[in-house]
Amino acid sequence: MPTRWVQPLTAVWALCLIAGIALLGNFGYGMWHGVSQQQRLNDVWRYQAPAAHSAPRVVDAGQKRPVDGIDFAIRIPKLDYFAAIKEGVDSGVLYAGPGHYPTTRWPGDPGTVGVAAHNVYWINFPQLTKGDEIDLETRYGVYRYRVTDEEIVNPDNRTALVTDQNGYHLTLTTCWPLWAGAFATQRYVIHSEQVWPVPLRPGYT
Repeated sequence: MPTRWVQPLTAVWALCLIAGIALLGNFGYGMWHGVSQQQRLNDVWRYQAPAAHSAPRVVDAGQKRPVDGIDFAIRIPKLDYFAAIKEGVDSGVLYAGPGHYPTTRWPGDPGTVGVAAHNVYWINFPQLTKGDEIDLETRYGVYRYRVTDEEIVNPDNRTALVTDQNGYHLTLTTCWPLWAGAFATQRYVIHSEQVWPVPLRPGYT
């Protein structure tokens, strides 16, 4: 290789190396900051709702609202996963943990509760199988769901979050594949149905 090409190529290689180190450093800091933020939210939730494990009680709609930005919390025993859930699903909200789709229901209401999170900080979706338990802890009690199925869809597919369907459902979403981070091109969706408390049939109170 002619000598005149050595120095420019060395400079390009050095710049690529520096850029790579910078990206890794930024990613590492983002992970650390996200975990720290989620831990803080979890601590706030435990202070807000010390009795979140109790059986649900009747509440009015005014109580189903965020408090200090937190809606409710999710617990998945199989994965030993717990996280406070914030309101909203924009990148600022999902930077540190799961968020509640504002257009979907709250736990205990007929229809679908929708929860999303960034694939870097979210649960290991492929480990969840049919029948696995997912609990949503609220300030007015806990609601239990069982996984029914999963699917991979395109980002513009909104059918998984239809809220006016019959029954009581929970839908979890994240970007797919999990390893792709911000470059993921699809969505992984987990569907589940509420099993406790057992919803009353229409016409019963």
